[in-house]
Amino acid sequence: MEEPLDLIRLSIDERVYVKCRNDRELRGKLHAYDQHLNMVLGDVEETVTTHEIDEETDEEIVKKATRTVGMLFVRGDVVVLVSPPLRTS
Repeated sequence: MEEPLDLIRLSIDERVYVKCRNDRELRGKLHAYDQHLNMVLGDVEETVTTHEIDEETDEEIVKKATRTVGMLFVRGDVVVLVSPPLRTS
């Protein structure tokens, strides 16, 4: 590997984890990407985490909503982290 994007290139057609801004997480098969980290993911599981404060008890309430999407375009400027699949060789 010579450049950071080489790690992404090696993950084409593999399932990756993508952490996005605003407490969004994506797990899906990486089909394509570009130098801006725009990505096309397939068979995506999206998890959105929200934080609310209970007005009566002042306790934080954390809610997670999950949905499945067949194909998703991810704009690169929302990407915080991309994790390739675990390689055990």
